[in-house]
Amino acid sequence: MVYSCLLVASLFLGPPSLPQPGSFATDSAQQAIVETTVFQNGEGGYLCYRIPAIVKTPKGILLAFAEGRRTDCGDFGDVDIVLRTSKDNGQSWSPIQTAVDFGTQQAGNPTPVFDLSDSRFPNGRLFLLYNTGTASEADVRKGLAVREVWYKTSTDGGQTWSEPVNITTQVSRPNKPDVNPGYAFPEDWRSYANTPGHALQLQKGRYKGRIFVAANHSEGQPQPQFRDYRAHGFYSDDHGKSWQLSPTIPYPGGNESTAAETTDGGLLLNARNQSGDVKNRLLTFSASAGERWDPVVVATDLPDPVCQGSMINYQPRRGQSVLLFANANSQTSRINLTVRVSRDNGKSWSAGKTIYAGSSAYSDLVIQQDNRVGVLYEKDDYTNITYACFRYDWLIK
Repeated sequence: MVYSCLLVASLFLGPPSLPQPGSFATDSAQQAIVETTVFQNGEGGYLCYRIPAIVKTPKGILLAFAEGRRTDCGDFGDVDIVLRTSKDNGQSWSPIQTAVDFGTQQAGNPTPVFDLSDSRFPNGRLFLLYNTGTASEADVRKGLAVREVWYKTSTDGGQTWSEPVNITTQVSRPNKPDVNPGYAFPEDWRSYANTPGHALQLQKGRYKGRIFVAANHSEGQPQPQFRDYRAHGFYSDDHGKSWQLSPTIPYPGGNESTAAETTDGGLLLNARNQSGDVKNRLLTFSASAGERWDPVVVATDLPDPVCQGSMINYQPRRGQSVLLFANANSQTSRINLTVRVSRDNGKSWSAGKTIYAGSSAYSDLVIQQDNRVGVLYEKDDYTNITYACFRYDWLIK
């Protein structure tokens, strides 16, 4: 029998444990949240794990991805994309398997999404989009190398994968013809990263079936305060056969972004503000599911220390739909991982509940098969990636 994460906690874990040093968790939070460590630094042949992403298969299996960094915790180097799965709502996890290995170079920013509208694959087809790099981000920004965009697919829930497909010319605009004659775009995009975290497929309205990937890039020479960065997105309406660029968000410093479907079948894009001119998230709406964007809004109710965040739409019960957002709830430090709720498509957000008050950074949200909320997040100074699950009712108390 498969128990929910909270029921298992009450049956087998006994009374709530005391908060870990630095967590400052309340008793009610300890009782509401159940956690398991998914990736622990030093295990599985990797010195460090970072950049979590998670999705659920149509059968309810959780797929947790991360960057496995072999030699150090830096962003560039010998980096693989690794995967663990859970068939019991996050209580236990399979052995680590490698999804992408780019030799001794970098494969990162895992961005999984299920295509559930392709009649050729009645059990769904999993896309794993990712980036590769042959130089550090600083050198890429200087024009010394290029970041490429790829995807693999799986029809068996990540057990086996197709050969990789390079879609860089469709979704980026690099100017590096010495690397590839097709990379001769005058826009001169340099640094490039998918979201990171999960992508999404539109479930309703005119654009139902569209796969949308939030992303960011830098344009031209490096600028002070990272003002060469811009958020953007890309999408496919034909099950990955072709990809279209979404317009660039016109806010200097727009960086790592995430997106979620709104109640009208449109999109909300939620971006990190790398420039740091204000320590808040950047929001923009699209009624056309990424073909055009409304003006950017600085979300004063979403403070952020210049870090990644995660967003997902959620149905607490039939006929209701909300957005959930997770990030480090601080303007100074990567601490206080908090999940908030919006009932008006992102126009306003709740004060939220703290998942972990200590050191916490990148995260990704998922909805379990039992309709509980899960979040996979970096914890305790990047020493591990942890999975936490909780009831929505606790979130809104």
